[in-house]
Amino acid sequence: MHIHLITPIITEGIRTLDDVSQLINDELSITQSLIETGPASIECEFDEAMAVPGIVAEALKAERAGCDAIIIDCMGDPGMKVAREMVSIPVLGPAETSMHVAAMLGHRFSVVTVLDAVVPMLENLATVYGVGGKLASVRSIGIPVLEIEAEPERVSEKLIKASLEAVEQDGAHAIVLGCTGFLGCADAITATLNAKGYDLPVIDPIPATVCMAAGIVRAGLTHSKRTYAPPRAKELVGYPAITEV
Repeated sequence: MHIHLITPIITEGIRTLDDVSQLINDELSITQSLIETGPASIECEFDEAMAVPGIVAEALKAERAGCDAIIIDCMGDPGMKVAREMVSIPVLGPAETSMHVAAMLGHRFSVVTVLDAVVPMLENLATVYGVGGKLASVRSIGIPVLEIEAEPERVSEKLIKASLEAVEQDGAHAIVLGCTGFLGCADAITATLNAKGYDLPVIDPIPATVCMAAGIVRAGLTHSKRTYAPPRAKELVGYPAITEV
């Protein structure tokens, strides 16, 4: 099985295959690409909009290269619905996947993310995905995406603090990491929560989404074309990366 990870930004090195190497095995290969045009990071609706054409172009390339599924490497799920209209293989977003997993595993869940500007985006997504009633809170740690890798200890400390507050003040029964840049941080949060007597799941979006994508492929499923119908043929100007793929 071949899953392709689209990192929907232009910043080199922010995601590498080493980050997901523990998910690769004899039955599963993962490839990864950035977009050619778009934002350096995604932290608001504008950033998401600017990333969508590049995401669609990469999704088309992935399908034509024979990939079995696509994952969009951002908790805003930018371009997910658009990509589903353009390709037939499964396209998964980590926010949709993680929120539904959290809703299954706990009565209420909280999301811990990067900046206050992202909070409305994630709250809106929870409503759109039908799990708004399960959302206890969205908390932010005040660290931009592009600074996560530079300060891992500070990021971990802030994530742990925000997760504890979500449990103790907001009534969360599960925690979702609200940025795919937090990959690998779940273990430290889980350990701290357990030490405080809180036995609950902390969901790392990328591993959860890779596993879900693999399961969907093995089950022979993909998204409904009654929901995500291909666009009708018409003139499209200014997007050669899409029209010429």
